Amino acid sequence: MVILSDPLPLPCGQVLPNRVMKAALSEVLGDSGQSPDHRILRLYRRWSEGGFGLLLTGNVMIDRAQLGEPGNIVVDDERDLATLTQWAETAHAGGSPIWMQLCHPGRQANPVVNRQAPVGPSAIAPDIPGFRVPTALTEPDIHDIIDRFATTALIAEKAGFDGVQIHAAHGYLVSQFLSPLANHRDDNWGGDPARRARFLLEIVRRVRATVGPRFAVSVKLNSADFQRGGFTEDESSDVVARLATERIDLLEISGGSFESLAMMGRPTDRLGSTQQREAYFLEYAHTVRTTAATPLAVTGGFRSRAAIVAALETGDCDIVGLGRPVCLLPDAGLALLAGHEQLPSARVSRVRTDPISRSRTVRSLAGAVDLQWHTDQLHRMAAGAEPAPQRSRWRTAYSMVQRNGVDAFRRKRG
Repeated sequence: MVILSDPLPLPCGQVLPNRVMKAALSEVLGDSGQSPDHRILRLYRRWSEGGFGLLLTGNVMIDRAQLGEPGNIVVDDERDLATLTQWAETAHAGGSPIWMQLCHPGRQANPVVNRQAPVGPSAIAPDIPGFRVPTALTEPDIHDIIDRFATTALIAEKAGFDGVQIHAAHGYLVSQFLSPLANHRDDNWGGDPARRARFLLEIVRRVRATVGPRFAVSVKLNSADFQRGGFTEDESSDVVARLATERIDLLEISGGSFESLAMMGRPTDRLGSTQQREAYFLEYAHTVRTTAATPLAVTGGFRSRAAIVAALETGDCDIVGLGRPVCLLPDAGLALLAGHEQLPSARVSRVRTDPISRSRTVRSLAGAVDLQWHTDQLHRMAAGAEPAPQRSRWRTAYSMVQRNGVDAFRRKRG
């Protein structure tokens, strides 16, 4: 029987000390030059003392010309190697390994902070108000981006990070290649599920060939996009089977994008059975358990120790990721290991069913405020303060406008 305190051995030879993972949260704490500074160190010092078996960073961009949101940290050369080394050392001080999440926004590049045009597999804009039509990537462009993922992974290894996670979910560039809605190519990078999966597989192979054998390489993958005509669970299962032949160390299951906020667990998007089991994507993880040759992580929706233990005992996943709860309880790992039964509930705006509240604009605003409310908690801890569970949504909305202007009210975070 698997228990929370059991170590988790990985194919690369690393052993995670327990089964509770601090999942990736976009910290948006980069300075004006997209570099990490004392704020990210202070925040991760809190989490390093939280008893987690693994710490995943928020999305670190691999190209400073393509940002997902204001405040993104970018690692595309070694200019910040000293601070990155401090970041890894801070996490290790509490006994937790730390992996860097690698991301390219693709067509979700934020129009406020990006001077260059966004790029994507095809010239198709996302269904997000205000976002531009991307430039379709050429063959050399694609290979350049693959190289960038490998370059950033190697820098992370030099800095002392224990691994990387390739972000292939939530509508960012890798998941755009996987989606038939975003990828209309008819060359070797699109046209059918196998060719749409090639971009992800080539990134995995290039990263694995670049870093050392004991450096972890993982993938975050959507179970589905939850959009009509988009990336389906069947297609996701096919990608999982393809990844089973690659040398990855952990596969994290997620879902949705900023066009369909399933990863936030919007109340109208969740089935009754999923609500009862808490975890948004656990049922899908159960279906791919036999084809996933690597350890599985599931993140999203876990709020009770009983549900976490049940997910591990049934074997549906090998490690549980916590996102929004650690914005309010930075030592959630220790709490669960000590027998704490309930995690803080996420601050989700109520979604009413009247016609006005069902409008895209209102739902976009609600989603943006929910995301920013939790980001505000991270920024409080990064400033040396405690989380503020009673912080009002209106105060969060005001701070969004102060920080990012009118663009804060777009569905895309930031």
